[in-house]
Amino acid sequence: MNASPASPPSVTAPAQDIEHARFFMVEQQIRTWEVLDPVVLDLLMRVHREDFVPPSHRALAFADLEIPLGHGEVMLAPKIEARMLQAVALRDDDAVLEVGTGSGHMTALLASLSRHVYSVDIQPEFTRNAGTALATAGIRNVTLETGDAARGWGKHGPYDVIVLTGSMPVLPDAYVQQLKPGGRLLAVCGEAPVMQAQLVTRVDGGACRTVTLFETCIPPLQNAPQPKRFVF
Repeated sequence: MNASPASPPSVTAPAQDIEHARFFMVEQQIRTWEVLDPVVLDLLMRVHREDFVPPSHRALAFADLEIPLGHGEVMLAPKIEARMLQAVALRDDDAVLEVGTGSGHMTALLASLSRHVYSVDIQPEFTRNAGTALATAGIRNVTLETGDAARGWGKHGPYDVIVLTGSMPVLPDAYVQQLKPGGRLLAVCGEAPVMQAQLVTRVDGGACRTVTLFETCIPPLQNAPQPKRFVF
């Protein structure tokens, strides 16, 4: 009997069971979380999330939870990645900056809908592992770099889209300045236990328009700027 949606398949499960689990992930987790863009939903069926999950956690690839990657970092839950992807509304000529490569899965999704993705991670191990997974998946329009981009990464800017895969207690203005006019920035801002996913759009004259998308709580980017604290 095929595995139920509540019981993700093991790494040795038949391909049919894996595809059923992928389908249930999209239909029961992602679509019900207001991700309705058919392009995004189709992409989530085509890009194999399990190929980017650490082998020790691959049985949880389709579960509605964060997956540990090591170094205190996680692979975001499927519905969070999907909602972020839908929000930035990628076009095929977009240049994208991703801060926090992690597993490389979000990198793969972004690259599948854009011209090129520049992805930066502070952990060399993540850069190496993501490079292997992306190459295996046949995704070539990605430049992976290791470095600290918690305060911006202007090396290849300006960008059409910037996606931060870790939260930011304080959003540095440098990110907004590295957007092209009309560019979009997706950031999760605030501190635990409540944070807000925000879409920031740079408009004419360098001003910004910010829309709050949803509440969540995800680990912060390493070395993220901290708010000023009052000392008594």
